Amino acid sequence: MTANGKGAVIFFSALAACSSSGAAPHDAHEGGTPVDSSDKMEASVEDDVGGRSFTLGVLDEARIGSDNSTGYPYVDRAVTDIDWKQGPFSSVTLIVDLKSTCYPFEQWAQNPPPIGQNWPADCDAFDRNFSVYLEDAQPGRTPYEIVHAITPFGGPLHLEVDITDLANVLPAQNRMRFELVSFSDPQGLVTGSNGGWTVSARIEIAPGASPRHVLSATALFAGQVTADNAPPVIDFAVPAGATRGRIEYRTSGHGQGPVAFGCIGPAEEFCARRHQILVDGVSVENIQPYRVDCPTLCTVTHYGAADAGFDYCLENPCGAIASVQSARANWCPGSMTPPFVWEDIAALAAPGNHSFSFQIMPLSTAGFWFASAIYYAYAP
Repeated sequence: MTANGKGAVIFFSALAACSSSGAAPHDAHEGGTPVDSSDKMEASVEDDVGGRSFTLGVLDEARIGSDNSTGYPYVDRAVTDIDWKQGPFSSVTLIVDLKSTCYPFEQWAQNPPPIGQNWPADCDAFDRNFSVYLEDAQPGRTPYEIVHAITPFGGPLHLEVDITDLANVLPAQNRMRFELVSFSDPQGLVTGSNGGWTVSARIEIAPGASPRHVLSATALFAGQVTADNAPPVIDFAVPAGATRGRIEYRTSGHGQGPVAFGCIGPAEEFCARRHQILVDGVSVENIQPYRVDCPTLCTVTHYGAADAGFDYCLENPCGAIASVQSARANWCPGSMTPPFVWEDIAALAAPGNHSFSFQIMPLSTAGFWFASAIYYAYAP
């Protein structure tokens, strides 16, 4: 389950040699506010010579602890200043790798659960919301969400995302925020009692002619939407010379709620909702963000002897198979949520002032949706 979501995690009795007791599958509920780290890492540059491709190191196995953890250098998020030098760039790719001490299971022999607990203390067995933002050093400005993803149930994840257009239009010096909010179980029964994740990131950069003539990039929105929120209306400007525009809209539903029309379970994360997209107050799209491809993230694998052990999802090793495979509100555990993209809206290429808005219908009082939007303007 994700933050404020609902799901199931299995304690595998085959690992009893590493634990004092077994446990049945559990559900849990989480909530909380991200805690900002006061420290920032400095990114490093490798092989930045004479216009050749180079790698910008961003995070090197940074340990991000849960909201109620102790002893971690970062809690819920890591922030680092980056400098990708002067463009133009033909290609810029952010590469992120997540690791959890829950998996592989063989490492439990060296990192056993504390007595009376079911999981290694530093293991986070749940699926969590994971986002990466590019943000301005000046406070109060809307950040650019460039990764909208869900971690696996206690397993590794590799992500790659093209950020070439942003790199070609933003200043070389920026700040990158990796947000991964999680919550430990002090009893260590449904997840680790002091859980966290390991996050590594780098940016592969190739100088050269930009594949697109980007005039501007505007972060329109990044935040949570609840039933109590009025639909946001965000003003933006299309610059002179623009002949084409693009909006990227990322979103996923979470939290609790009743079983209602359009819901396959008692939580917002299992509901298919309508999202009305408006530009200049006019509805331009009516979408239903809902993913039914989650079974592709469950390659059933066996651990232990053929006549014993247990089955699990290779991509989501600590999740109940049925939970991993369930359809959800535009997300699947262990994957990046791709954006909805619009490029055929006339107003996006009309220089001048415009507005963007969206409305989610209906939305349970106990649920919420994460949403973000970015506008790009292009010239020939």
